[in-house]
Amino acid sequence: MRNEVVQFDAVGRDDAAMFAIEELHLRDWKPRAQLRTTSTDVPVPAVPCIDAHNHLGRWLSEDGDWIVREVHALLSMMEARQVETIVNLDGLADAELEANLDRLDRAHPGRFLTFCQLDWSMLASGDGTRGLLDQLEDCARRGARGVKVWKTLGLNYRDGSGALVYPDDPRVVEVLGRAGELGLPVLIHTADPIAFFDPLDEHNERLDELAGEPDWWFGDRERYPSFDALLDAHARLVLACPQTTFVGAHIGCCAEDLDRVGRLLDAAPNYHIDIAGRMAELGRQPRHAAAFITAHADRVLFGTDIYPVTDEQYRLHFRFLESADEGFDYAPDSDIPPQGRWTVSGLALPPDVLVQVYAGNARRVLGLG
Repeated sequence: MRNEVVQFDAVGRDDAAMFAIEELHLRDWKPRAQLRTTSTDVPVPAVPCIDAHNHLGRWLSEDGDWIVREVHALLSMMEARQVETIVNLDGLADAELEANLDRLDRAHPGRFLTFCQLDWSMLASGDGTRGLLDQLEDCARRGARGVKVWKTLGLNYRDGSGALVYPDDPRVVEVLGRAGELGLPVLIHTADPIAFFDPLDEHNERLDELAGEPDWWFGDRERYPSFDALLDAHARLVLACPQTTFVGAHIGCCAEDLDRVGRLLDAAPNYHIDIAGRMAELGRQPRHAAAFITAHADRVLFGTDIYPVTDEQYRLHFRFLESADEGFDYAPDSDIPPQGRWTVSGLALPPDVLVQVYAGNARRVLGLG
């Protein structure tokens, strides 16, 4: 049998193959990088670390059960990866706060610190501010170690008049100012990635993610404020509560614009940020990101926001912060990277910066000495 020969046209094109490519849907395109470069294994951090942003409770669970089913297995993994403490942001309030405190903080002192969340829907009633202050003080008495403010403040909650409640609303300022008086740090997530507020068109760099999570799109200006309006309100809130220690989640809620985040860090000594959930954004600008973190080394907290957190993800985060590796996957278990179709490069942070980012800053913010 003679060998079959594929026929090419004058420019060497295989028409059948080109037709197949033209018919390939973007959702089915899963390219495999052919880059051959260094892969550094960093099994433990340069110094024992504190994960200042994670979820261990039931609040974000798909089935209503605990995100971490086996606490002792988690503790074993923490020992292996030298994670001293994890901040659990799922305390909510009342009975749910008690359940989290019993299961984590009280059962394993020093290993877990649970934050509460306040019910901002109270602002729809005339005495909402008083109700929020009472709830905050009750959470503090029960043993909450801080307050988590989620992005729904500024996007969803409305007061009795129907007006949207922004992060810098005077009632919010009063409540979070009281958190500072109680010695409770406030970890606040405002808005979301910039692309989530952009039109859903061919220019949006997060279409893959938004196609899977359509509720994360906030580009309808008749329903939601703009990204800039929310981040401006975020900054005004921080400046209005100088005695409250704030942690801006996810690189100050603006990992795409580090200069903007830096301006608030410079203006507000009470402001800090965590790196949780933003390896993809930082890793595509590694030189800028490393310089930024180094310049603000006393304000940046290590965190992952990976839930349920895994051994592999901790190792990946250590590699990202400590190595100079280039062009590696930030979500190696995903066929399509969830936060953008790119790879990341390591930051190779200097040892003195790692000491602060991994744990030193968190100890100060969390009152751990």
